[in-house]
Amino acid sequence: MIGTGGYIALVIIGVLITVGVGQILFRSGEPFLEEVFQNKDTARSLNRLLSVLFHLLTLAVLAMISIIDIPSDTGVVQTVVFKIGVVLLIVAIAYGVSMLVLLRIRERRRQAAVSAQIGEKLAEQRQGRAPGRVRRVESPQDSNGSTGDQAPD
Repeated sequence: MIGTGGYIALVIIGVLITVGVGQILFRSGEPFLEEVFQNKDTARSLNRLLSVLFHLLTLAVLAMISIIDIPSDTGVVQTVVFKIGVVLLIVAIAYGVSMLVLLRIRERRRQAAVSAQIGEKLAEQRQGRAPGRVRRVESPQDSNGSTGDQAPD
């Protein structure tokens, strides 16, 4: 069991780590979210919500880890370092999962955009208005169509 000094050190170090990583995520996340959602206001709002979620989850984990008693003969410093390591590991896992979810959302949006573009091009081709396509226009003098003029769409 760690004493009051070890507990306070763990909480202070954990809060500093949480705030530091949270600020990095907040600053770096907004441009990424703008790309995903194509709307600055939506990206800003979602970034704030995700930042609050990150801070709450990390601080909750820190609070739970800080009260867990780790039986060891090593000492207060080693116990605090071990608990900080556990906090860092959990923060890294939460960060990785968040990034995977956001990357998946971005990939789905990109796939939807590509599918929409392909659908538009197919519709244009069906209507005979494909870009760059040349259609044959028959002249009134030529009834068999063998010497007609060519005109672009």
